[in-house]
Amino acid sequence: MEEDVLILLGVAFNLNLPLLTAWLLDHWLGDPAWLPHPVVAFGKAISFCEHRLNRGDLRFLKGAFVAVSLVLGVYVITLLLLRLAALFSPGMLLTLQILLIFYCLAGTTLVREVRMVFKAVDRSLEEGRMQVARIVGRDTSALSAQEVRTAALETLAENLSDGVVAPLFWYLLLGVPGMLAYKMVNTLDSMVGYKNERYRRFGCFAARLDDVANYIPARLTAFLMVLVSGRLSLFAFVGRYGSQHASPNSGYPEAALAGILDCRFGGPHNYFGEEVWKPYIGSNERPLKTEDMRVAVRINRRVEWWMVVAVIVTSTLASFCF
Repeated sequence: MEEDVLILLGVAFNLNLPLLTAWLLDHWLGDPAWLPHPVVAFGKAISFCEHRLNRGDLRFLKGAFVAVSLVLGVYVITLLLLRLAALFSPGMLLTLQILLIFYCLAGTTLVREVRMVFKAVDRSLEEGRMQVARIVGRDTSALSAQEVRTAALETLAENLSDGVVAPLFWYLLLGVPGMLAYKMVNTLDSMVGYKNERYRRFGCFAARLDDVANYIPARLTAFLMVLVSGRLSLFAFVGRYGSQHASPNSGYPEAALAGILDCRFGGPHNYFGEEVWKPYIGSNERPLKTEDMRVAVRINRRVEWWMVVAVIVTSTLASFCF
């Protein structure tokens, strides 16, 4: 009996070693500038296709073809790379798994960037605008100090879903190839999923694909945020404001953080010269401070830990059952 338990524990350890190691590396390193990142290659592939196909007629179909081809291509290539590594040695397979999972997790980098935004805006408004421009897609040149801090915290909440919970969710369902495929979906949406003249038709399918891929993770993120805050009454707040966001998903983690901080997110944003009005989330229009950022970071870290544990427990139980 004891022997069987030890064997099962060994299997569970080997199964989850890549995830645990990659997650710890992300906490330690973030995304080092010196390390080539596959998302850069994803971006170049998307840009290559967009510049050649986003013209003339049938732009929606062209965009859909590009999105499906790139997502499936990443999934298949990753699967083949893992199988090839397994043929050489278990060590090579483990190393590749750790590296790819590490690439897909983006919790630490965003936390560092948000901290830098708050420090920069405390020094000068112009520095804050320049710093927040690194992590948001909107025009930051006319933002107030309050809007700079708000933009940083909104992005932190959204990234908790896109950069941590969603990749782990797809890792649980489809393994490392699914994780990489999700990153391609997310990159497609961030590059062509805008509702402006240039991308409205070509990027429509990519945007909807991202909505589907993030539907469960976004709500799971909000659930975990409220849970780790210990204020279960905020579920009602999230239910009220989460669905009012222009995005079918982003509103849920943003609503959870707005409720935790008792502040207000949303309002007018400028994207590529066009004003986009996002419904307000929350009603307390109070000044945001550095302490709010610290609370948000603590919530992020706790959710990461809970999600990693949930994935490990679920995958271990699944391996024993099947």
